[in-house]
Amino acid sequence: MKKPFTPNLKTPPEKLCKEELNKIASHGIVGKLYEDFRDDKPDLVWESEALAKSHGIYLEFDRAKTGEEKDWMYMIRISIFGGGPITRNQWNIFNDLSNKYTIDSDGHPSLRLTNRQNVQFHWIKKAHVIELIKRIAESGWNSLNGCGDNTRNVMGCPLSRFSDVYNAHAWAHKVGEYFQLPIEPFIKVFEIDPKFIRKPTKSFEYGPQLLNRKFKIAFSAVHRDPVSGKLIPDNCVELLTNDLAIAPIIENGKVGLFQIYIGGGQGERNAKVSMATLGLPLCQVPEAQLLQVLDAIVKVHKEWGDRENRWFARIKFVVKKMGIDWYRDQVSGIVGFPLLKPDLNHDYGARHMHHGWITQPSNGLLAYGAFIENGRLSDFSPNGKLKSMVTHLMNKYPIELMITPNQDALFTNIPVAAKGDFQADLDKFGFGKRNGKAYSTLRLLSGACVGRDTCRLTYTDSEKFEPFLIDELEALGWGNMTESIGITGCERQCFRPATKTIGLIGSGVDRYQFKLFGDETGRFQGKPLISGDGEKMYLKSVPREKVAIVIDVLFKNYKQNQKSGESLGEFHRRLGSDNLIKYLQENPVTADLMSKTMPTDYILE
Repeated sequence: MKKPFTPNLKTPPEKLCKEELNKIASHGIVGKLYEDFRDDKPDLVWESEALAKSHGIYLEFDRAKTGEEKDWMYMIRISIFGGGPITRNQWNIFNDLSNKYTIDSDGHPSLRLTNRQNVQFHWIKKAHVIELIKRIAESGWNSLNGCGDNTRNVMGCPLSRFSDVYNAHAWAHKVGEYFQLPIEPFIKVFEIDPKFIRKPTKSFEYGPQLLNRKFKIAFSAVHRDPVSGKLIPDNCVELLTNDLAIAPIIENGKVGLFQIYIGGGQGERNAKVSMATLGLPLCQVPEAQLLQVLDAIVKVHKEWGDRENRWFARIKFVVKKMGIDWYRDQVSGIVGFPLLKPDLNHDYGARHMHHGWITQPSNGLLAYGAFIENGRLSDFSPNGKLKSMVTHLMNKYPIELMITPNQDALFTNIPVAAKGDFQADLDKFGFGKRNGKAYSTLRLLSGACVGRDTCRLTYTDSEKFEPFLIDELEALGWGNMTESIGITGCERQCFRPATKTIGLIGSGVDRYQFKLFGDETGRFQGKPLISGDGEKMYLKSVPREKVAIVIDVLFKNYKQNQKSGESLGEFHRRLGSDNLIKYLQENPVTADLMSKTMPTDYILE
């Protein structure tokens, strides 16, 4: 029997959860943060820990260490609208702070690029938090909105910054600044000189309770094919996985309108009624009205979103409960004019990776998209000395660095004459290879979230597992597959694994759930393998050592039975869940795994 879907929308004051009461009592996300970050305790009390998230600070502990005494540390996430640009000076500050303070359990520093185009500092001790945040703020970036109940880092295609058609990156900056939290609490807690933090002329009114939960915004892009001149939409940001998503509509070679989608979100909660879903088309808006409409969309969620049950607090549950037409009417009531109906067939594009050499249309200079496996910049991995490589390139060439939505580095404004030297420098640091072997197509299209040992939510490895899983699949002959594998350590699904061809979600220590029916293009929502009657869930808890075996079976079935030009995602969707279940049950390699099922009572479709 299915568990009931019972969000408490427009929550009355007497039903507010403890997180909401904590925000109200904090006097604008200040609370006792000033004192707590200056005492000699390695951790934070719960009230301060919750407030610190809006300042971009997560309290963590080393998950690899056992025992009652926790080795407390912090992760600090820098909001970088649209992924940049990061200048030479800014990079050198990041790199210097990393060398001093991000020392892992093996004694190695690193930086992490994320698929929301952030930079993350891991392994930070409490005594170093204030200095790190102050120096980052002095660089021109800061950690506000890095986490917490507010908008998160606003995404936009980094390459669109150089477009001669439409600059999604500029819109990401504009909207990121508009929805930035008030700067005064941040300045007060960390004693930052106000001159280093830009205060927007117009800002969203958060109020004492901020938003109900995190709220993610993204802008997709469109590029001109350099050969044909044809305009091609680009969904590198995986648009519909966001709470609020904006796609350009091209008319006569220019952006005439924007199509807005709402209600996407990949996070789920085990044993709670939840869902991973793609956003729905809400309306179309002229550019002059875009920011006004975005403001109203967030206001509706702020008013109506569940503030009693945290797992129901995202906008997707308001849309699920009330419907897209209701939401459109609410927004129209706030802005004072009717919204244009959306084009249900609008093509927002497939996922672009932006790897390799690219000519920047606006100035003729070059960009180079460098694959960074799982976004980890380190000098101590089989992938080469990537951290030193970035530092060398940033200091040798007159360039800027951007972060892509796929956790990769995009070097921009490279002089054409420097292309040969730049490529040679990449090679000098071992870039493009793992253990001396060139990256396979499957590796270039795949990735993972951080997972253990530095995330309190995760059940198992993801970043540490993914490279070895790809190694196994390459050894089985699948390296040239134009497909993607995404891995997260828990059901929050930060890497958006279910939009990949095969999604793997941590369900226990060294155990993973399979999500299928997604696609390398990023256009489809992957789902658990559930029987057609909706009663049984399969491949919910596959042991780590059998993950590659299951994928090998799936790949073989696809290669033997695919139609011409059909991707693996298309093949699985054509087959359907029952036929796929039957095939896996009858295959001697996977039959034992398929004998174990799980209930589906908490799955919300």
